Amino acid sequence: MLYELEVKTSQKSYPILIRKDILKSIGYEIRKNCNNKRITLITDKNVERLYGKALMDSLMTYGFAVNTISLEPGENSKSIETLTYVYDKLLDNQMTRKDLIIAFGGGVVGDLAGFAASTFLRGINYIQIPTSLLAQIDSSIGGKVAVNLPRGKNLIGSFYHPEAVYIDSDMLRTLPKRFLYDGMGEVIKYACIKDKELFERLIEMKTEPELFLAINEIIYKCCSIKKEVVEKDEKEAGDRMLLNFGHTIGHAIEKAFNYEKYTHGEAVAIGMYSITRKSEALGITRIGTADLLKELLNKFNLPYELPEVDEDVLLKAVALDKKSENDNINLVLLNEIGDSFIKKIEKEKVSQYILP
Repeated sequence: MLYELEVKTSQKSYPILIRKDILKSIGYEIRKNCNNKRITLITDKNVERLYGKALMDSLMTYGFAVNTISLEPGENSKSIETLTYVYDKLLDNQMTRKDLIIAFGGGVVGDLAGFAASTFLRGINYIQIPTSLLAQIDSSIGGKVAVNLPRGKNLIGSFYHPEAVYIDSDMLRTLPKRFLYDGMGEVIKYACIKDKELFERLIEMKTEPELFLAINEIIYKCCSIKKEVVEKDEKEAGDRMLLNFGHTIGHAIEKAFNYEKYTHGEAVAIGMYSITRKSEALGITRIGTADLLKELLNKFNLPYELPEVDEDVLLKAVALDKKSENDNINLVLLNEIGDSFIKKIEKEKVSQYILP
C-alpha cells in the first residue's frame, strides 16, 4: 500500500511517498519528475554496503549517470571538515545547478547532504531517501539541514526543502535494534505532543512483529504531524518548536558525552522524561504523565533517567540551544499526553526545569 503526502511551503511543495520496496522503483519515481542527467549520491559506508547496488541499478536503468560519495557512519561526520570534503567531491564530479544530489542514509547523511545542496553553487536540487526510522519520520522532512560545531549540534544550517522524500520501511529490518528503538524515541515524541491515540496504540503493542505490521501507518502518522506543523511554521518561529520536545536536554546530553554514549533518540528520550517529571512536580503537567511516558520508553528499551553529568556543562549546553531568545529560552512542555505547549523561561530559572 502506498501512503502519500504533499508538503506545501512558501519555498516549494514536494511529495512524501511511503511504501515497502519503493527502493526498487526509485529510478522510475525520480525520472517521472526529474530531467536531470547527472546525480551525486551521498551516503555512508554501512548503507552503501547494504543498499547501494540496488539504488545504483535502479537509477542507471532510467538513464542517470551516478557518482557516489560514501562517508564514515556516525555523528562525527556531521562536521565542517566532512562538508568541505563533500564540496571537493561535488567539484570533482563537475556538478552543476541543473544536476541532482540524493541524500541516502540516516539523519546525519540527510542533514549534511541537504546542507551541502543548499550551499553548493548557491543551491542545487536534492532528494531525501531516508534509511533510518528517525530520518524517515523526522529529519528528512521540513527542510532543516545543518552541520555541527564543536560547541553544539546544528549550529550552522539553513531551511532548504528537498524535491521529494521516498520512504521504504523495509530498510528498517536491517537496522540494528538499538537504532530501530532510537527512531521510536522520535515516534514517542510525536505521540506525546500531538497524538494521544498513537501513544495508546504503542502502549498496547506486545511484539516487534506487531510494530512492523503497523510501521507504514505509524510513519504516515508522524509525517502527517510534521507536515502540518511545518506548513504552519516553516522557519521555527512558533509552533514548529513543539517538535523539539525533549531536545533541549537531549542535545545537551549528547554534547556532554561527546556524541558517543547516547544516540539522538536515546538522548531525546531522557530529555522528554526528565522535563516531564520536573514539570509535573511544578504542577504544570497532569499527574501520572511521566509514569506513562516511562512505561512506553521502557517498552522500546530507551533510557529515561538523567545520567550523572556536570551541572554547569549541562546548563551551558542548554544556553546554546537554538530556541534561546536573549535572556529567555523556549521549553516544550506537556499539559498531558497528546497536548503540548511552549513556555518561555528566563535563563536564570531554567535550572528548575533541567536539573534533577
